[in-house]
Amino acid sequence: MKLRLAMFFVALAATGLAGCATHLPGHAAKTSCCAKAEPPTPFTDKSLYQLDSLWTTDENRQIKLSELSGRPQIVAMFFANCQIACPIIVNDMKRIEAALPADVRARVGVALVSFDGKRDTPAALADYRHTRHLPAERWTLLRGRPDDVLELAALLGIKYKEDARGQFAHSNVITILK
Repeated sequence: MKLRLAMFFVALAATGLAGCATHLPGHAAKTSCCAKAEPPTPFTDKSLYQLDSLWTTDENRQIKLSELSGRPQIVAMFFANCQIACPIIVNDMKRIEAALPADVRARVGVALVSFDGKRDTPAALADYRHTRHLPAERWTLLRGRPDDVLELAALLGIKYKEDARGQFAHSNVITILK
């Protein structure tokens, strides 16, 4: 089991590096959702599962993050209208999940948390799940109140900012919660 877990983290690091977006000439107008890489945030003693915030799933169900505990989670923040970085993040998460041995994959959850509480309604998240073929038995899509999204992003070491067009410049981070 330790070997599988070590292989998982090596695969995670490799796909994270492979999925790093670079600036391409002629694409300057499309980079609002990509941000310069930041150094990781230091660990805190507070668990994300201790947050009292309520989150809404794509099935319009209210949950606390503690409901995701009990199995490792692959977590990222995104917004459904992102056309540059977020599809890469989601594809990287799918590759990480697919690289896991079947018995390990069955015990791992995947969570996507939206920055965009205005447009990423439960119906929009459900459509995103359907379009991206994200299996409901392992993938959780969440939206929250702006203050809760900000708190979660800070704890995950993710920086983001909404621009005048409603797009988000954000860190591209995939986190493993144990």
